[in-house]
Amino acid sequence: MSSILFHKNNNNLAKLASVSILGVLVLSACAPAATPAPAPVETTAPQVATATVAQPVASLPAEASINVATDAKLGKILVGDKGMTLYMFTIDDPGQSNCDAECLAKWPPLLTQGNPTLGEGVEAALIGTASLPDGSKIVTYNKMPLYYWVKDTKPGDTTGQGVGEVWYVVSPDGKVVDSDASSAAPAAAEATISVATDAKLGKILVGDKGMTLYMFTKDGPDQSNCNAECLAKWPPLLTQGNPTLGEGVDASLVGTASLPDGSKIVTYNKMPLYYWVKDTKPGDTTGQGVGEVWYVVSPLGKVVQFVAPVPTPKPAKEKGGYTY
Repeated sequence: MSSILFHKNNNNLAKLASVSILGVLVLSACAPAATPAPAPVETTAPQVATATVAQPVASLPAEASINVATDAKLGKILVGDKGMTLYMFTIDDPGQSNCDAECLAKWPPLLTQGNPTLGEGVEAALIGTASLPDGSKIVTYNKMPLYYWVKDTKPGDTTGQGVGEVWYVVSPDGKVVDSDASSAAPAAAEATISVATDAKLGKILVGDKGMTLYMFTKDGPDQSNCNAECLAKWPPLLTQGNPTLGEGVDASLVGTASLPDGSKIVTYNKMPLYYWVKDTKPGDTTGQGVGEVWYVVSPLGKVVQFVAPVPTPKPAKEKGGYTY
């Protein structure tokens, strides 16, 4: 009996196992196909082209600007960017800056790319440039370089005026203003030459307001030999290039010569023309013959060195009814 039971149990277990295996097979058949494992991913970063990207170029500074401002004490003076005062260095030479690196740190140059912007009252004919040691260009005015002063902090400041007795503000006619007198000279008007008649000297050349003009016989053609001390007594007839000529003045004889400071003196028949400080009014000729080297000038361009006295006619005598 027990063997029969064992046999039946074994059959039941076999059937159960068969059913279990069949279920597994059915489930396996119904399950979705397994997704294959992805291929290993390359972990090395891909190579990227490293073309150099140009950095933005810094903007060039704005072009230099020069304008004229009016100072309560100094009169009309040159100013640069934002109305900051400009200065000249009297130790400079025409067309050359003698301000070294330490100096330039205190007196920044007015740099230019070649085309400064000029305001009303600025004389374009006086504008130029000079080279600094680093190759940059400093603006010159009347051939003298222009600078700012680091201690000027706002428009209207003129704290650099007279520093070291070599730094000065600049007038529109290209001269340094070397004092703070309220009567600082305004820009000079263009030279004038006219002909006047003197009772003793005849027809002579005169300049502004009819003041007598003179020649210095020690000058050379187109060259003034009158030094600074001399020029203080014999002010030159300066020009900006276009003197105004009156009737009787020979335009073909008019020219210019350069003075040491770069300014232009009018020449007549190639000889420079001057005033005399002791002439105080039109018609004065007190400079005539001074030192036997200063003389008035005829419209022909000759010095009038002397005047022949006019002979006094003798009274007529009568004899025998005849006058002789």
